[in-house]
Amino acid sequence: MPHRKLSLRQAARHIRISERELFHLVQRDEIPFIRQGDDVVFEHRVLDDWAQRRIMGLSSRMLSEHHRQETEVRTDRDSDDILIKRLCRPEWIDPEMSAKTKPGVIRDMVALAVTTDLLYDDAALQREIEERESVSSTAIGGGAAFLHARYHDPYYAADSFIVLGKTVQQIFFGAQDGEQTDLFFLICCTDDVLHLHVLARLCMLAHGTELLPDLRAATTAEEMYAILLNAELELLKAM
Repeated sequence: MPHRKLSLRQAARHIRISERELFHLVQRDEIPFIRQGDDVVFEHRVLDDWAQRRIMGLSSRMLSEHHRQETEVRTDRDSDDILIKRLCRPEWIDPEMSAKTKPGVIRDMVALAVTTDLLYDDAALQREIEERESVSSTAIGGGAAFLHARYHDPYYAADSFIVLGKTVQQIFFGAQDGEQTDLFFLICCTDDVLHLHVLARLCMLAHGTELLPDLRAATTAEEMYAILLNAELELLKAM
């Protein structure tokens, strides 16, 4: 139910920050909210959009803490929190994408997503990804980008998945550091909480491990999958 409203307590729990911190964000008008009398509420899908951008912009220290807290919560419910094993397959990885422009990458990544046989509406997903990129780029620097829809819709796909593409040449994708991008992850989750967790996990892998240069050195989809899985296992082992 992406259009539901969340109370301050519910919103803080959803995006894994304290109620005090969320209250201060409201006071400083740094987060979208709606006033209802003396109370504030948050539209679920707008809050998710804000949370996605926040995760990708966190400092290394804050990202590590956010990821640790979320991993602990999920591990309490499910002892196996290995997301790559659950959400990705070697056949969902393209090590030689020929796209040379941002629109071309988006089209190719959605086409790669179609090969999962999980998408219900690839055209709708492409529109949402394009809308997300028009607001702010999902390129995080270091040559990686995490494509996803701006607003979460659980009905885009039959199940959650990640696909990964590596372009033959780097292209400008809008990273704030001005670097070009050649590693593209497309994230599609039927669960909005899982989506935020996947995004944090991938950011941790990109910033805190040798994942990106290792992926560039790989030449096959099988190699790239093994590198991705091993990087996640090492990250979890170090926590």
